[in-house]
Amino acid sequence: MFLLIPQQPESTQRSSWSASDLYKRQTLLIICIVFITSCHSTKEITSTDNSALDSNITEAIAIAEPAIIYKNKTFNTQIKTLLCHQKEEELSLSIINLNSEKQLLISFDDLEADIKDYYYTIIHCNSNWTASDLMQSEYISGFTDEPITNYEFSFNTLQKYTHYSFEFPTEEIKPMLSGNYIFKRFEEGGSVIAYKRFMVLETKLTIEAQVRRATLAEDRNTKHEIDFTIRHPNLVMGDPFSDIKVTIKQNNKEDNSITDLAPLFVKNDELIYDYEDDNTFWGNNEFRHFDIKSLRYQSERIKDITYDSTYNQVYLFNDRKRSFDRYSIEPDINGNFLIKSQEARNSKIEADYAFVHFTLPMDNISYGDLYLLGVFSDWELKEDFKLDYNKGRKQYEGSVYLKQGYYNYHYALQDISTNRVDVSFIEGTHYQTRNDYYVYVYYRAVGDRYDRFVGFLKTSSKELF
Repeated sequence: MFLLIPQQPESTQRSSWSASDLYKRQTLLIICIVFITSCHSTKEITSTDNSALDSNITEAIAIAEPAIIYKNKTFNTQIKTLLCHQKEEELSLSIINLNSEKQLLISFDDLEADIKDYYYTIIHCNSNWTASDLMQSEYISGFTDEPITNYEFSFNTLQKYTHYSFEFPTEEIKPMLSGNYIFKRFEEGGSVIAYKRFMVLETKLTIEAQVRRATLAEDRNTKHEIDFTIRHPNLVMGDPFSDIKVTIKQNNKEDNSITDLAPLFVKNDELIYDYEDDNTFWGNNEFRHFDIKSLRYQSERIKDITYDSTYNQVYLFNDRKRSFDRYSIEPDINGNFLIKSQEARNSKIEADYAFVHFTLPMDNISYGDLYLLGVFSDWELKEDFKLDYNKGRKQYEGSVYLKQGYYNYHYALQDISTNRVDVSFIEGTHYQTRNDYYVYVYYRAVGDRYDRFVGFLKTSSKELF
């Protein structure tokens, strides 16, 4: 704000100023200074050193822009069925060994059914899936991005789509370091269409693990306990409590994963993780399933199949709440899914899409929302997988647009006040449930700038029986 004071001509100013005028002008000047100062922050700065101010600015930026945690995510609703697995092993995790000959196969469908210029690059991440401080030239050998040139059009399907795929790594682009990575797929021009996680492993240690019934008496019938030992004769451990980071996942889920678990005992070359409570998971229940490999014939869980000029519609039999049921063995693939069409020679382009309709009769849950949960939802509570409550029919209802295949799923309850996710509320929980457990070990020595992925183990609660 500026205040303009009319002034007399310079030739008459000094001669015309009286003591009274001078006092009035000084008073006015003081008022102006006070007014202008009050327009700025009243925060007191007691030092001429700008480091404190710079620190405050940096802190404000950090609060305003937290580090992005990269997840499996699609930004374009026309992109469906994102898959990433080891080549020729459709149900495998997206993990490859550093400098190995094995490749990942990455694929997706574009329902707009035309040809687009898609590209991909990779992003190196820390153990918590935030971007590392490394430059691309430090972890990529070859080009930093590659066009996706392999595509096929769907054949004999009601839903038309273009199927894109690529293999990784290649001679043109490959990782030079171990760790967590993100496939970033984007259109020409830079518009991101999807993120997909994968991992590069350099085995530098061994892991021995055992899945058992929970030690604590109150948890013995409902929980699994994962005890394990890390042996690292080839790694120098300056501080095992900070150099090593461990993540345990049940069926590779994210919502209930255990992270930053410190060793309970430290020996010469051994780290022992033998807790009674901190390393336990609810057993939950075997997964529900449905089979839509055929849209001509109704399988076990299919109530009806209808068609119109645009979409296939698949209606499942009503589900029911299982929280008070006794445990019963039910073959499953632990939440995964498999793309397959019985009437097709090449399922990747001949498998069709259908709206699959789910119903769960029960009373309305006033404090929470219900979701379908599984690998098909990326183990996340996504809006497309949320169920609505039908008051007239007293049931939860929902539909998801899926490609033909075999699917596993659970119902998950999210408390709207705490955001806590509870699978056992609908599904029940039993120690007999057969789950897969994965142990991931990361290593960062003093002076290192990234988390190395140095150990991996898959085990199962099947060992209990």
